[in-house]
Amino acid sequence: MAEEPHSRPRRSAPKGHTDPTDPTDRPVALITGASSGIGRATATRLADTGWHTLLSGTDRPRLDELAERTGGRALPEDLSKPDGPARLAEAALAETGRVDALIASAGLGWRGPYARTPADTLDRMIEVNLASPLRLVRLLLPGMLERRHGRIVLIGSMAGQVGVRDESGYAATKGGLTMFAESLWYELRGTGVGVRLVLPGAVDTPFFDRRGTPYQRERPRPVPAERVADVVVATITTERDRLYVPHWLGFPARIHGAAPGVFRRMASRFG
Repeated sequence: MAEEPHSRPRRSAPKGHTDPTDPTDRPVALITGASSGIGRATATRLADTGWHTLLSGTDRPRLDELAERTGGRALPEDLSKPDGPARLAEAALAETGRVDALIASAGLGWRGPYARTPADTLDRMIEVNLASPLRLVRLLLPGMLERRHGRIVLIGSMAGQVGVRDESGYAATKGGLTMFAESLWYELRGTGVGVRLVLPGAVDTPFFDRRGTPYQRERPRPVPAERVADVVVATITTERDRLYVPHWLGFPARIHGAAPGVFRRMASRFG
């Protein structure tokens, strides 16, 4: 098992002085899945609001282009590998000495009968969607607790709240992420480190192309990735710990929790 990375101290600015060209003088966000979709849109929004961004993904040319455009730093890494999160955390801490916010937006999906799910696809979904956020949080949380300041933003899914036909494996990984966020929220109360869970419905990103099947449902309609990114950025500075995108999805989630039988009948009727 990889050793927990240690941060290397970096030069700090004098009190009362900030240098916008020095990343150590700005809050630092590590964004996974920054090559495209929600991660890319979030990185752009954060850079626009003064954050120094560490951009992780698997598409190096797109990361480099984003880094050049936003002033961030590309840290390509394959989070489907068990040691990928440790390498990424080590690179991030070596780059800036700290991470003030982790935005775990990398995700993979697959649609079809569960019995036909390719074994390697299932393994990769478990690693990227669930195991890598848990591992990254374990590696970066100690520094946040020591500084008594930080944000952990996990990108879940409505599939992990209510279940979706033919997406059992994907829904299971996102459901696990939801319970991780809920449990960690209790643990971190009063520490200065906040946990935020963003729960989008369908989002207009390359996610559906990569999973091999297009989005086929009539409702809800996909929302732009930028809309989710706006919520991610907002939740870093607000006290709301669970946000749905669009917000009305919180209503069916509550129905599912209070009356799952009713919800299933509705889902069967309306798709």
